Amino acid sequence: MLTQIAAGRVYDFSHVIGRLSPLEGQGFNGHNCVAIGKDNVIYVSNRGSEKSSVAVPGSTAGDMAGVRIGKFDIGVTPGDEKWLLDFGQYGTDPGCLIWPTGLAIDSQENVYVTDEWLNRISVFDKDGKFLRVWGTPGVGDGEINRPSGVTIDQNDNLYLVDTLSHRVQKFTTEGKYLAQWGTLGNGEGQFNSPWGITADHQGYLYVVDHKNHRVQKFTPDGEYVTEYGSFGTGPGQLKRPSDVDVDPDGDIYVCDWANSRVQIFAPDGKFLTSLLGDAQELSKWAQVEVDSNLDEWVKARRKIKTLEPEWRFALPVGLAFDQENYRLIVADTQRWRLQIYNKLKEYQDPGII
Repeated sequence: MLTQIAAGRVYDFSHVIGRLSPLEGQGFNGHNCVAIGKDNVIYVSNRGSEKSSVAVPGSTAGDMAGVRIGKFDIGVTPGDEKWLLDFGQYGTDPGCLIWPTGLAIDSQENVYVTDEWLNRISVFDKDGKFLRVWGTPGVGDGEINRPSGVTIDQNDNLYLVDTLSHRVQKFTTEGKYLAQWGTLGNGEGQFNSPWGITADHQGYLYVVDHKNHRVQKFTPDGEYVTEYGSFGTGPGQLKRPSDVDVDPDGDIYVCDWANSRVQIFAPDGKFLTSLLGDAQELSKWAQVEVDSNLDEWVKARRKIKTLEPEWRFALPVGLAFDQENYRLIVADTQRWRLQIYNKLKEYQDPGII
């Protein structure tokens, strides 16, 4: 289905961007997070893929190819997309990355990248120039233990998901520790391996509680407000969710990782609809690659009874709502692409008037 209608909302599938690009350029390699900049610019983190058994000194992590942050101008209409640059190559030196996990952008358009392996946050300007790095491994106040999601609110407060310490920590963008909340558990305000995080326009925080199969909502001071989702595969249920974002209307988008879908909730928690992926056409960049070897591609397609599984999401990890253009961008991780849906602003379903 290319159009989803639910309770006065319409989601039209727009197009797909990307292809497998192992090292750099017009595509992705293990992309797991999307952050929205200004003027149709997005940033995408790539974890890359193992290329040898060379280990990082003092660790068991293999050498990786394609670790990077990609900057793209995705335009407004399909076919407008352009790759702009890559930055943050693999390594342990300042400005390098091992396992990039989360992205956030501050009011100056600086880009903050969490590194799950190095337990630190690297900061770059919008042109990819390395600015600074901060973070100390550990479990104490202000120390970091396998960070994942990160978000920056309208006051430039930075909220970091400290996954293996099962908490959220609040910092300045310079890395000064301010506060924290959360412990291991399944009660209100507790977490089990939290992952994605976002802030809405009112300052509320939404945290993906990965192994508790839910999203929790908090005040900026960490006071529990409510939660969304429960374990399962049915409507409104979640299985190992990984990311979350909120649009200007207050609707909540949850990347339902293990169910290979996106779940959408109203501000009051009511389940609205699911997006399963609708990429029936190749991306512009993938089409160029296919055209260069068209005979082999056509032969391979003749052996397949249906292409529908290829249209759908495959373990999507990240998503972001583009508030300027009213569109949802989903990192369809296992298929090396982004799927984009437009949300109609002014639609009203006659059935609910």
